[in-house]
Amino acid sequence: MRISRLSGAALAVAAGALIGVPAAQPALAAPGAPGAPRYSAGAAGVGDPYFPDQGNGGFDVQHYDIAFAYDPATRHMDAVTTITAVATQDLDQFNLDFRGPEISELKVDKHPAAFARDGQELIVTPRPKLKSGQVFTVTVKYAGTPPVITDPDGSLEGWVPTDDGAFVAGEPQGAPAWFPGSDHPTDKATFTFHATVPEGITAVGNGSLVSQTTENGRTTFVWDSAEPMATYLATVTIGNFTVTESATPSGIPIYTAVDPRLVTQSANAVSKIPDIIEYFSSVFGPYPFSSTGAIIDRAPNVGYALETQTKPIFSSSPSVGTMAHELAHQWYGDSVTPTKWSDIWLNEGFATYATWLWTEHTGGATAQQTFNNSSNYGRAATSSFWQTVLADPGSVDMFGSVPYNRGAMTLHALRGKIGDTAFFKLIKDWAAENRHGNTDTAAFIRSAEKASGMDLTAFFDVWAFQKGKPASW
Repeated sequence: MRISRLSGAALAVAAGALIGVPAAQPALAAPGAPGAPRYSAGAAGVGDPYFPDQGNGGFDVQHYDIAFAYDPATRHMDAVTTITAVATQDLDQFNLDFRGPEISELKVDKHPAAFARDGQELIVTPRPKLKSGQVFTVTVKYAGTPPVITDPDGSLEGWVPTDDGAFVAGEPQGAPAWFPGSDHPTDKATFTFHATVPEGITAVGNGSLVSQTTENGRTTFVWDSAEPMATYLATVTIGNFTVTESATPSGIPIYTAVDPRLVTQSANAVSKIPDIIEYFSSVFGPYPFSSTGAIIDRAPNVGYALETQTKPIFSSSPSVGTMAHELAHQWYGDSVTPTKWSDIWLNEGFATYATWLWTEHTGGATAQQTFNNSSNYGRAATSSFWQTVLADPGSVDMFGSVPYNRGAMTLHALRGKIGDTAFFKLIKDWAAENRHGNTDTAAFIRSAEKASGMDLTAFFDVWAFQKGKPASW
């Protein structure tokens, strides 16, 4: 969520010639199938309609180990990323997504590998070739200044420098700014981060803090994210932080890091984290990760918050509502993640509706009152708001008001349609059945119909697939 935010093998061969890659040889025939190639190149992208080059074919990432040293004064990074993956086909070439600094070395299973770069594509030619089912590692060494990425809606992400470090946010395409990988929500993996920064600076990552050691004026923080995570949810945000460690009433560890200039303004939202986690756990089911928390940085040129896994990141002091929204994403967006970006309402609509529920739970407006207000169903039928399709808002408007507000309205209207018992069972089952996985709008409709025993074709047609203000459902 963002608050306040509205090719192939031939290219590889051509580019590889510039760095000494041998000329392509005829593919070997597969045993028992004369004339059929055994080895081939993995796809350069997974074909997501909004970002077709995101992700890669031919392998499945299992784990990222990202080790880097960063100096905020010079904005220089020295890094080594090691990727552990499983080949899903016989590969003589594969791609990674990488927009980061210059690469000095690349190895596949400790063997030097030829590589070329073409836009965000890092094209790798392993020797020996990789067999389907084979577990392999890719080690990439690189150094320089990680870039800031500008999204279709004009917002900034990737590695965004601050006056004391870096604000690191990856949705929807910023992760390759600082590490190579398979940058699509469908390729989740576990992560370990080793971040070395000047003494006195804090590096905050996803998951649990394994160690913190200082030597020769530099501190290394090791963070481990043991549950699967999409690349866009990864962060190691760096700066001067006031750190607090505590726990929820049920014992979930809480790690908060707040820019000292924002501690007072952020205190109310931070204090509500335990209550928010406990309330949402009662409504959505058990919290899906082993730790929680928040990172509150001062990044005035960013202007949004993001649900980075286990520790949402905020570019300024958040309201309690914004904190609730980002924590709700831990269930809907982080654990349960869309299969394609056009289904972003399954993230933003759920988290927005969760905020409505939290507001009502704490004595504010009821969900029905919020549904009716002028930012939601109270908008005039002539408003341009009603001219964007919820289930396909487009890459420019995927973080506009429609996936958030109309998404939440769709859920509230569904609640009224099927009744509270079926609705709250549905959203709890949705979180449990898709835990740490990927899904889409069609699957949600099937689940809603199963939970309610109703044919909801007409309902979802007017709310999710058509333009215009729904008049009846």
